[in-house]
Amino acid sequence: MSAFRRALSAALSSQPTPTRRGQAVAPKRWLFVPYDQLTDGVGPLSREDPSTLGIVLVECPGKASRRPYHKQKLALVLTNLRHFALEQAARGVSVRHEVASSYAGALKVVAKETGPLRMMRPAERELRAELSALVTSGDIEEVPHEGWLTTTADFQASHGAPPWRMDAFYKHVRARLRILTDAKGMPSGGKWSFDSENRKRWPGVPTAPEPPRFEVDAITAEVCDLIRERFAHHPGRLTPTSLPATKEDAERLWAFAKVACLPHFGPFEDAMSTASRSLFHTRISPLLNNLRLLATQVVEEASAMDSLPIASKEGFVRQILGWREYMRHVHEATDGFRVIEGKRQSLASEPGDGGWSQWQGRPFGKTNSNSNDTNADDAKRDGGSLTSVLGADRHVPPAYWGKASGLRCLDDVVTSVWEDGQSHHITRLMVLANIATLLDVSPREITDWFWVAYIDAYDWVVEPNVHGMGTFGLGSLFTTKPYIAGSAYINKMSDYCKGCRFDPKTTCPLTPLYWAYLGRHREALAKVPRMMLPIASEARRTGAQRDADASMFEHVARELAAGHELKPTKA
Repeated sequence: MSAFRRALSAALSSQPTPTRRGQAVAPKRWLFVPYDQLTDGVGPLSREDPSTLGIVLVECPGKASRRPYHKQKLALVLTNLRHFALEQAARGVSVRHEVASSYAGALKVVAKETGPLRMMRPAERELRAELSALVTSGDIEEVPHEGWLTTTADFQASHGAPPWRMDAFYKHVRARLRILTDAKGMPSGGKWSFDSENRKRWPGVPTAPEPPRFEVDAITAEVCDLIRERFAHHPGRLTPTSLPATKEDAERLWAFAKVACLPHFGPFEDAMSTASRSLFHTRISPLLNNLRLLATQVVEEASAMDSLPIASKEGFVRQILGWREYMRHVHEATDGFRVIEGKRQSLASEPGDGGWSQWQGRPFGKTNSNSNDTNADDAKRDGGSLTSVLGADRHVPPAYWGKASGLRCLDDVVTSVWEDGQSHHITRLMVLANIATLLDVSPREITDWFWVAYIDAYDWVVEPNVHGMGTFGLGSLFTTKPYIAGSAYINKMSDYCKGCRFDPKTTCPLTPLYWAYLGRHREALAKVPRMMLPIASEARRTGAQRDADASMFEHVARELAAGHELKPTKA
């Protein structure tokens, strides 16, 4: 018996047996808890007598094998699920732990034995789709997801029909919830956003903190051994001491973030550096997304920190109450971008691998005997929206899988991702997504790459952030422009250019790639208000400059697609 099974059995056997007139009785109601709802701070577990409750937790190797997920991500999900099981058993909650090839298959069997299950509405559209038949049949009763800060009514009240805009939503929910507002409902500090003040390059001081390390107990060690054995073909480095696994670990990370990160977060939230991968970013997003930390808690506590500068306080709140909540509403309102403004979109026929097959030269999973994702319940799963308003359709280059590109910014960030499963939001947006966009990489494929590479990625957050915002693949539906830049921005906000083989002012290919992108998509982008000035600037380039831009684009796209390193070329 495994360490986890022994620990769970011991915890359950030590529970007092509920009795009625001398007869043992089973838990009154059973609740299915998805892998990303590991909390007793909200929902039925927060209100009901533990002795009357039972929870069902499902480990699904088929889900883990569906895409080439980062080893660290698989370990984070699994060790948190197992520790949550033990925590609930210690509270007196009955725990049923299942290992199955699909969630639907496992829960259908359980429901026959226990009667209908309850379930807070899954955050992931993919899981909702898999379990929809069980909800329809009555085997699962769906109750509202209580982990969100805002409601569908909030989203609808702040907007009419699309295009949607985050600032309107953010102001509405800030005012309704009275977060960072005065007695009259006006914003603290005199304005709703301090984004314009939070764009400083980090000069090396104050010193960036080192994230905490966590104790590797027998449960986490066992999970890591399982990942190394069964998912050895998956990419990424597995670092057990970087895995917050328990509720106490989550609280410890949040305590660290409040003291070491938040005071300097605001001014340097857009900065990038080779000296610190996270700078003053909190690294709590994986724990917000699996509910080990609740958004309500972190927003309330950050808002109440009197010593915290308003620029840092508002910037942090905007990330969670603004962007995080906004993105999930947009995703659900469009059924994961499958229906946009009443029009059904083309869909991928199966889950994508983010370019893994191009990198490895073979389809992911086809030669993997551990893949169990063949259950009939999965037959209707698709691979998501293929919408690409500008027609971008190239593959993710091998550089995103670790082949050196010669661009220090790209290579440094990619290395950090495959080592940590993380990087902060500006390296995601202005290095990884920016370069993919300039290369006309398929929005679907680069979105899938982010999905497999990042430990905090779930469909409701990764698809809007990458397919919509990072690549402009959905046009102006809910973002105002493509987030693209040449070498000047990278040089201004980071130290990547120091030590790079390319000079940001003369030889770096990112600048001609930027102009070439504007040139290729001039007609479509001319209709985007915030792109009028860049398009006008591109129109002033000479014919020779435009030819050189286009030539550089073809050269860089060809070389990176072949897995070659880029080298400076003479003007």
